[in-house]
Amino acid sequence: MKQVLQDARSGEIEVAEVPAPQLQMGCVLVRVAASLVSAGTERASSEFASKNLLQKAQARPDLVREVLGKVRRDGLMSTVNAVRTRLDQPTALGYSSSGTVIAAGEGVTDLVVGDRVACAGAGYAVHAEAVCVPRLLCAKIPDGVGFQDAAFTTVGAVALHGLRVADVKLGDTVAVIGLGLLGQLTVQMLRAAGCRVLGMDIDPGRAQLAEKQGATAATASAGEFRDLCFQYTHGFGVDSVLITAETQSSDPVNLAGHVARDRAVVTAVGTVGMEIERKAYYEKELDFRISRSYGPGRYDTVYEQKGRDYPIGYVRWTETRNMEGFLQLLEEGNMDVGALVTHKFPIERAQSAYDLITGKTGEPFLGVLFSYPEDAPLAQRIDLKSSAPRGSEKKIAIGLLGAGGFATGMLIPAMQATESVELVGCCSATGAHSRSAGDKFGFRYCTTDEGQVLRDPDVNTVVVATRHHLHARQVLAALAAGKHVFCEKPLCLNEGELTEIIACQARPHSRAPLLMVGFNRRFAPLTIELKKFMNVQEPLVMHYRVNAGFIPADHWVHDPEQGGGRIRGEVCHFVDLLAYVASSPVMAVQAMPLPHGGQYSDDNVVITLRFASGSLGTIHYVASGDKSFSKERIEVFGGGAVAVLEDFRRLELVRFGKKRVIENRLTQDKGHRTEWSAFAEAIVGKRPVPIPFHEIVGSTLATLRIEDSRAAGEPRDVDALGFMSQATSQARNS
Repeated sequence: MKQVLQDARSGEIEVAEVPAPQLQMGCVLVRVAASLVSAGTERASSEFASKNLLQKAQARPDLVREVLGKVRRDGLMSTVNAVRTRLDQPTALGYSSSGTVIAAGEGVTDLVVGDRVACAGAGYAVHAEAVCVPRLLCAKIPDGVGFQDAAFTTVGAVALHGLRVADVKLGDTVAVIGLGLLGQLTVQMLRAAGCRVLGMDIDPGRAQLAEKQGATAATASAGEFRDLCFQYTHGFGVDSVLITAETQSSDPVNLAGHVARDRAVVTAVGTVGMEIERKAYYEKELDFRISRSYGPGRYDTVYEQKGRDYPIGYVRWTETRNMEGFLQLLEEGNMDVGALVTHKFPIERAQSAYDLITGKTGEPFLGVLFSYPEDAPLAQRIDLKSSAPRGSEKKIAIGLLGAGGFATGMLIPAMQATESVELVGCCSATGAHSRSAGDKFGFRYCTTDEGQVLRDPDVNTVVVATRHHLHARQVLAALAAGKHVFCEKPLCLNEGELTEIIACQARPHSRAPLLMVGFNRRFAPLTIELKKFMNVQEPLVMHYRVNAGFIPADHWVHDPEQGGGRIRGEVCHFVDLLAYVASSPVMAVQAMPLPHGGQYSDDNVVITLRFASGSLGTIHYVASGDKSFSKERIEVFGGGAVAVLEDFRRLELVRFGKKRVIENRLTQDKGHRTEWSAFAEAIVGKRPVPIPFHEIVGSTLATLRIEDSRAAGEPRDVDALGFMSQATSQARNS
């Protein structure tokens, strides 16, 4: 299918052929009929992407600070690689469309195949021939409303929510500053609500259009606009001002302060500068408000992605109900969006639309629409190059599940640097990521259907790099298909899943496939040096400090269903590394978090580990520090020696008063390439499996028990071999 993508480096627009999206739980798959180009948002995105690196840095100093902090922490080359990876990811444009449901995912009961819907949301309602959209970002289109009009729904909901935030009332005199698409819709809604509307825009043509659409008066002159606002209010000023402009200037906000009456409401709906001149706002005691997108529920992942609606008795107008409200206005004839359409382009000519909105053509515009063919093929697989001739295949044929930043920035380059590897199939839930990774790294095909990879006889090794909740299921499916598996950590999110994986590995195979988990830190060159140095004949005392940094509460890693939390998702790394250094399994754990209540409480935990050898370890996992400071520091004591590893860049080795330092200032090596080389050699029979299965189980089970200890406030025993024996017995009995 076709989709509009933007190159993050150059800003160039491409109409790419990508696999149709994967249907997700709680979502619907929609064949798009029309989509609206948001001139303000998409023009800003295009202008930023087209800047060179220096200009991007000047525009986003916050990102510059983040990059400089990463250079200090991880080294120059590691940072360069991370920045390149981010810039290589294409941007999917668009957030307002309409079309027909062609499939409904698990949990969706009130939309069925054939329903006509309006769709919303950046990353969901994109400019593409088919989209996968969460249920609460869809609204049914009433009979009598066409796809073209319904494509305005998202922007219409933004305008409608702006009116609700401003709390306008019947009979109010309302000023609208900025008469672009959002402003024109606002004018029509205010007219339908029984308000007197005064408009202002620097474009005289848009001011004239606003008058045709119901504004009492409109002008392109700021001075004349002030006069109108006082003329129509007997000198008092307007009851409310809605700022729907798109500008970095603060002039609209301060103009609003001059034309508003005493104690009026000023609402910023568009993206404008907000350097407010205090005098006017203070003397009139004005109420300045900001309207956030298209209503309650926006940016709430539980609402949008999981479909958990707010009760109507407590939240009357959610973003979904605002979308439905706008569609009702269309149905009842209270809105004329057709009058706002100035240009229509078939999706194949998307570049012409962006030439228009970025000013390259010099042509005036307002509503810009894309149209789509009704019968476009929606294949979930695209072949990128022909298969290798028989007899020339490499011994390790990779099928990748998940093509996010970590996979494309770290895992795939590590695979490519490994002898005998061929990249065969690349699968991601979104066609854009799948196609981008497929093209960049030379996969044979890209797809959004994991079954294409799992069933492919040419694939003998599956790499699982998806979100955490999918790992166990995909690992089991790949092992059942007889394929070797590399699973990026964590292996699973609960003991039930771990039991299933153990049982699968215990079943008889003619040649059991290998299972590897991405515990890469034990393969880091400096880790190996540390272990050699601390090979002493007595228990060790180890301390691992992790300055993990704060992650917002709505990040998917925190979601117990998708990410499992940071202990399951990341602390497993540190448990495995200490077990490797100690050459001994964990036998008991205890986790003590900060008291509940603070924003960091669940992410700050002190963990104690007791090993079978008698060694002791602590992990201080901290989210409340400064991310620019070093992330990881490991200190190991024993046998009259001390080893200190700082961020996998500097290793100090001390014995008998003598210190040896190994340091790499330019880059950080956490062992990803060495890990992959070892796994590849095991696949072709040159060496044993790099991490024995019982060690994988041990680190995973210890991590799960740490989470149990944190939640219960009590120590937990860990007996990996006993756990494996029990799981194996259950598998044999069943």
